[in-house]
Amino acid sequence: MGGRGRFATVLLAFALVGTTACSELDSVLGGLPTTATGTGTTGQAGTATAGVAPTGDAAAALATLAVKGRAPKTGYSRDQFGAAWTDTDHNGCDQRNDVLARDMTGETFKPGTHDCVVLTGNLADPYTGKAIAFKRGQDTSDDVQIDHVVALSDAWQTGAQQLDAATRTLLGNDPLNLMAVDGPTNQSKGDGDAATWLPPNRQFRCTYVARQVSVKAKYGMWVTPAEHDAIAAVLAGCPGQALVTDPPPAVAG
Repeated sequence: MGGRGRFATVLLAFALVGTTACSELDSVLGGLPTTATGTGTTGQAGTATAGVAPTGDAAAALATLAVKGRAPKTGYSRDQFGAAWTDTDHNGCDQRNDVLARDMTGETFKPGTHDCVVLTGNLADPYTGKAIAFKRGQDTSDDVQIDHVVALSDAWQTGAQQLDAATRTLLGNDPLNLMAVDGPTNQSKGDGDAATWLPPNRQFRCTYVARQVSVKAKYGMWVTPAEHDAIAAVLAGCPGQALVTDPPPAVAG
């Protein structure tokens, strides 16, 4: 494995459970005026801001999320969530390469980049269950893409438009909301929520929806009625499914 902490073995086991919060994220959020309200937080002016991903039972956490219809998509653009792959953990590497290095094994790096630019690696794709040999290149890089587990368009319509720009940038680049996955499968997901798309690999669905609940709870977002019911149906098949917690920050080699 490369010079940074990895979670590929955890993904292989489909049990992404831990108790260590992202210390860099804490340091950024520490200056924000927030008051805890359940699993999420609310700013002094009533604007939702990010907290720390909750721990515990995913079904219980789902029950704490507000259930209501989608807000209009008016005003949405990818730019509302900051520059793509912003180095929010300030380790010197962009978030795309951080996630590639975290989620793959046997990776190699471009010389002179301090183990930042991933050239090759092996991904045990959680969405399909197949093995993918990644090779950076014009025609091959898209074989492995970085998915926003809670799609940013969905996030925008379920509370993120109420966040300030800095918090949306954290959401758009949060390792909790990012996973390296099979490119074509990610394309098929689009901006779907759990009511319209679930991973083809049924063994990963419990962890997948638990991760969505974790992200929505962390950022004070809500779920639609159809989304709530779809997540609840998946979790009913895996009682006691744990939430996915904040990964520790990546450290460049």
